[in-house]
Amino acid sequence: MFLKKTMKLTAVILRTWNLFSGVKLGNVMPMRHGHGSWGGVFNANLSWMVTHAIRNNEALTIQPVRHYARAVQKKQEFQSQLQDLPPSMLKLEFATVPLAHTVDDVVKRLLSLELGSHRDKLRLKEEQLIAKVQRDENDRSSTEVKVAVLTARIRNFQEHLQKHPKDKANKRWMLMSTDQRKKLLKFLRRTHYDAFEKVCHELDITYTFPPEYCRRATRRWLAKKALCIKVFKEVQKQKAEQRNKMKQAQEKAEASSTTPTNAQETAV
Repeated sequence: MFLKKTMKLTAVILRTWNLFSGVKLGNVMPMRHGHGSWGGVFNANLSWMVTHAIRNNEALTIQPVRHYARAVQKKQEFQSQLQDLPPSMLKLEFATVPLAHTVDDVVKRLLSLELGSHRDKLRLKEEQLIAKVQRDENDRSSTEVKVAVLTARIRNFQEHLQKHPKDKANKRWMLMSTDQRKKLLKFLRRTHYDAFEKVCHELDITYTFPPEYCRRATRRWLAKKALCIKVFKEVQKQKAEQRNKMKQAQEKAEASSTTPTNAQETAV
């Protein structure tokens, strides 16, 4: 039964192809109309389409489907902050060891950044940024040092997001670090402006001012604001009255203390 249906479907497909090929060349091929079968209904519909097209002097042509190739979007090349670190540079824990500079090439290669991990390179880059902005050699906890460490981490997160844009956790860490650095820069700008300018210049940071706070003025908010202003003025008025009373009391006490001394002087 399955084989019979397959043969019928193949015959219908071949007839359809012959029909369209004949119409394209200007020749109409006769068709047999089957009754009581799906193939006959399909052939009848096709024959009606062909006759209708011939009466209107139209040609049936099979237009091929055009599959256009998508343009390859090239990713922007993101320069890494670790590119300026030479591979021959020693790791941070071996840079201060005098013996590490006198060993042979094989051991020196093992101790250098050529075979080091990404974490070793990032630690070395953090130390370089800290050395630019720290107040003295032993400074490890000032605001400038914290900004330098956060800057190295933020740039590392940005490089990772360029390669893996769907890493949501990394993006969240980057935003948290950015907010923390923004708070530190705001504090540094308010307290020590010269250090703020130096940090922005040395670390190549562009400080953008936060947007002004804008709130929709609703009736409730306006009424609340008017009430707060009224209460504030009343409190200030009461405080002024209390100050005046205290001032008058002090003046009276001073006057009463000076009158007996004047009486004694006149008696003498």
